[in-house]
Amino acid sequence: MKYKSVFDIIGPVMIGPSSSHTAGAARIGRVARSLFGREPKWAKISFYGSFASTYKGHGTDIAIVGGLLDFDTFDERIKTSLEIASNSGIEIEIREEEAVTDHPNTARVYIGDDKGELELVGISIGGGKIEITELNGFLLKLSGNHPALLVVHNDKYGAIAAVANVLAKYTINIGHMEVSRKEVGKQALMTIEVDQNIDQKVIDELSILPNIIQVTRIVD
Repeated sequence: MKYKSVFDIIGPVMIGPSSSHTAGAARIGRVARSLFGREPKWAKISFYGSFASTYKGHGTDIAIVGGLLDFDTFDERIKTSLEIASNSGIEIEIREEEAVTDHPNTARVYIGDDKGELELVGISIGGGKIEITELNGFLLKLSGNHPALLVVHNDKYGAIAAVANVLAKYTINIGHMEVSRKEVGKQALMTIEVDQNIDQKVIDELSILPNIIQVTRIVD
């Protein structure tokens, strides 16, 4: 893993003792909240590896719930996030899993309400940095450190090119892009990290393209 500066190694301004177990967990929760688009009514959070064995001492549970409440890593409210969630009527379930994962700091976040559900897997890779490795069954690689688009689409010829053409029209530079699909010819997911935040008019134009099912924006 390459770091741009010494501050990437030290980690971000944060609440808690560990950039990996606290700040990273908060960012995983906040990405889940951003993708869900609203405050969930319930959350089932599974910890794996070192997350599972040390989360109580490192505050990983309060951090990830704080992220689900849309608190940043330095927000003092993270300290009482479990109480805030309970007072808001959010049901929280924390699970310690024994399964072996590819990365020791792994969390699976399953959230929802009466309108929908979302499930993602995130890993904390050090210095407060994270990667989202799975979203609703799609494999992906999303850092959460840059503005991004997640585009669910039919796995059809021309869908990727059409999205890229719209971004080029608005001079939006793509920093990272990948496509994941569960089955040939079915639904697929484009993960596109870009260099600047994306206006709603771009989202609207992407949403009406042929074979595009859903466009979700993650702001920086």
